[in-house]
Formats: sequence, structure tokens, C-alpha cells
Amino acid sequence: MSKTIAEALLPTRALSEDIPFYTKVLGLRMDMIYPADDPQVAVFSGHGLRVRIDAAFKGDPGRLRILCEHPDQFANGDRQLTAPNGTVIEVDALNTPMVLPSTQHSFVVRRLADQAPWVIGRAGMHYRDLIPGRLGGSIIASHIRIPDGGPVPDMVHYHTVGFQLIYCYRGWVDLVYEDQGEPFRLFAGNCVIQPPEIRHRVLYASENIEVIEIGVPAEHVTTIDHEMELPNGPPNPERQFQGQKFVHHKAPEAEWVPFRIPGFISRDTTIAENTQNVAGVQVIRPNGAAAPHSWHDSDILFTFVLEGKMTLEGEGRDPFDLAAGDAFVVPPNMPTCYSNASSDLELLEVSLPGRFATHVVET
Repeated sequence: MSKTIAEALLPTRALSEDIPFYTKVLGLRMDMIYPADDPQVAVFSGHGLRVRIDAAFKGDPGRLRILCEHPDQFANGDRQLTAPNGTVIEVDALNTPMVLPSTQHSFVVRRLADQAPWVIGRAGMHYRDLIPGRLGGSIIASHIRIPDGGPVPDMVHYHTVGFQLIYCYRGWVDLVYEDQGEPFRLFAGNCVIQPPEIRHRVLYASENIEVIEIGVPAEHVTTIDHEMELPNGPPNPERQFQGQKFVHHKAPEAEWVPFRIPGFISRDTTIAENTQNVAGVQVIRPNGAAAPHSWHDSDILFTFVLEGKMTLEGEGRDPFDLAAGDAFVVPPNMPTCYSNASSDLELLEVSLPGRFATHVVET
């Protein structure tokens, strides 16, 4: 395959002034200059960039961004410079720090019957937003579906997140993760957490696959890794990614125990333990007893109705009759009651942090 190079083309007012700026201030090397007796063109390269400065070019001087691991040590710490030829140079951090917004607490109910719009997202997947407003940007919860089964046009990538959950709601999907061995099939009822910046790829999906995806914060960067191939080497299940371990929770292996609210049982996914209490994920069923009113002190408490029906009673609100596909958020300190639970009711609860206190309201 023949070699191909891309260049940014910039004008110049006086090439003799541009040369020391681009080489000494920006640290680029000069690869080419001509003609020798009266230079009109110079080519510079470095930092993954190639720039041609040409006196014959009369276009806009443009803007360049240089990203550094230590931006305060580049160009004397200046974050914006203007080259002699008029090009504006922006200097920024190579790895933008993740910002976790403060939660804007709100009581939210999102019902499937309300027909929230499905939008086309990454790799052709359909997304339905489960938390309008996203609690001030602190969390995004999405109901995702892929109508047509088969290979998924995905690439090895990672997310700059604080927490991310994939719960398989319907069907199955084949996935592969960095340091977790060979690809595996995620079946309905099972889930994984994607620790911060773990490389992964979606490979193949059944027809009408549906998943629930939770991301913290709501806006986070997805980066394509063009270098890594998956699977990669021997498994290392004990590896921590920014303090979190990869978890593949399998429903058939789970133990059902009393839930934090009387009247229900739950299976713990071990996610609280493996994220060092960043988040917790439980699947909940009724045990036949009446549930009391209660309130919690978790920062974020999101629930998705997987199966069955129930009534959500919230202090100062009209009751909501909920069914499969509905979702709700209960803010801290708000008394609520899960009543009229059908025998087949099943809920997915996600909390941040993983462990928190629940207080039963005495009657």
C-alpha cells in the first residue's frame, strides 16, 4: 500500500518569523523549506501533526489544538497563543478530567406507554432516554434495542466514566472485554459493569436484543482504540480499572436474600463490592408480604420495571401504576411505597453509592 500523508495548509506573512515560532515555541521540527534563495514554503511536523506554511496560500490562518499530558509545561504554560502568520494555537489537557456534576435531585417517572422517542445512536443502536433531565447531568439511563440480529458494526473502544452498567433485558449479545478472556454471551437477566476505560467491543446480537445501560456522568467521552485487538492475552479477572473490577453477573448462580425494603427479596450482583461501593445493582421480586412506606439516603436511586406491575406511591404525588418498560427515580428523604405488586413483578435497582440506609416509616 502506498504511503499517504495529510497536511494542514496555512498562510504566512513572513516565513522567517514563523520558523522560530513553530520550531522553538511549539516544538515542531522543520522537514522541508524551499526555494533556498527566497523561502516561500516550509513544512513542519510533530505532536502527530504536519503543517505546510505557504506564502502563495491566501486562506484563513485557522486554529490548531495541541493536547498535552502536562499543558502547564508546554509553551511556558500559555493556553492560547497566536503565531506570526495569524494561526491561533490552543493548548489543552490530553486527557480531559472527568467531571461528576452535583446531582439535581428529582422525582422522575418515565413510562413506556408515554412513547418517549427512540433515537439512532452509536453503531446504529436505538436509544430511549429513561431519565429526562438526567438529574443535572449526573446520570444517563438508556433503554437500548437492536431490531435486527447479526454482527454489530462496533469497534474496540472505551468510555471515560465513573460507572457504567449493561443489563441484558431481552435476547442476548456477544461481548469481549480487555483482560477478561474469550468473547462470551450475555443472556437476558445477566449484566456486566464496564469499569472506567476498559476496552471492549460488541460483536453479535440476537434479533430484538434489548439492554438497559446506565452511565455516570451523563455526558462522557467514548474513545476508539485503533491499536488494541480483543481478546488480548490471558485473562486477568483481578485487574482493577481505576479501582473497579469487571463483573459478569449470572442470574442462575445468584442467591436470593431479603431486600432492604420489607416485602421483597433481591439478588445482589456483587457490583457494590467490586466497585468499592461506587454503585450497587440489585434485581428485586416481591415475597408476598405488604411493603411499608420507606425513605432512603442514597444520592441516586434508579429503578426499571423488568416484568409485572406495581403502584408507586410517593409523598405528595398521585400514585403511578407502572408496568414492564417503565422507570423511576426516587430522590433521597422522600417517603414512597411499592404497592399492588403483581406476583411476577421484577425490578432492576441501581444506586449510587452502592450501600446506603433505608428507613421504614412507622405507622
